[in-house]
Amino acid sequence: MSMHTVVLYGCAAAVVGPGTRLVMDQVESRRSGPGRLLADLWRRPVPRAAAVLVGVMAAMAVVQTVVPGVMPHLERDPHGPWWRVVTALLVQTSGWSQLALNLAALAVVAPAAERRLGSVWMPVVLVLSGVVAHGVSTAGWSVHGGGDSVGICGLVGALAASCALTGRQRPLRLVSLLVPAAGVVLCLAENNHGAGVMTGAVLGAALALGPEGRRGRTVVA
Repeated sequence: MSMHTVVLYGCAAAVVGPGTRLVMDQVESRRSGPGRLLADLWRRPVPRAAAVLVGVMAAMAVVQTVVPGVMPHLERDPHGPWWRVVTALLVQTSGWSQLALNLAALAVVAPAAERRLGSVWMPVVLVLSGVVAHGVSTAGWSVHGGGDSVGICGLVGALAASCALTGRQRPLRLVSLLVPAAGVVLCLAENNHGAGVMTGAVLGAALALGPEGRRGRTVVA
């Protein structure tokens, strides 16, 4: 295993580990099990923006499975139109494993992020993080491909920054700092997930330091 691979795995752990704790911080109970976690995340009031995003990505999963020829027309392409950096979020070009993992991650992270950031800002953070990540990839990091994991990483980055600045639990605030740190390392490795994490962290910090963030916004808008 090369050092580059070791670094990437380490950064993934530094995002997923704290990210899991940040998601758990948005549930009302501490019941165990994935089913109970999902039930808590999707409790009333239902995070509607998250539901729309999951529905859209599930529909696109069906589309790209039934009509795989659609992917080359939507993935990022340095010679294609500018809007490819947006549509690249809609297709998972690495096959079923990427599709299943990203859809599952979105179903968990999106409602948690919506409860922290609000119904308007959550999808904005996801889209902007994804666009920046696909943009830098198109510019030279990895010119072809697609997926919404970079946007999901942006949501984790936003949760981490918000918690680090306004969180009530000091241990969790400190652990949250691992996420942007991993984002910096990933950017240095020219991995587009780092761009997603850092874009989300910047936006999350801006929201946390704004008037609504200082009042402790933690519910669905």
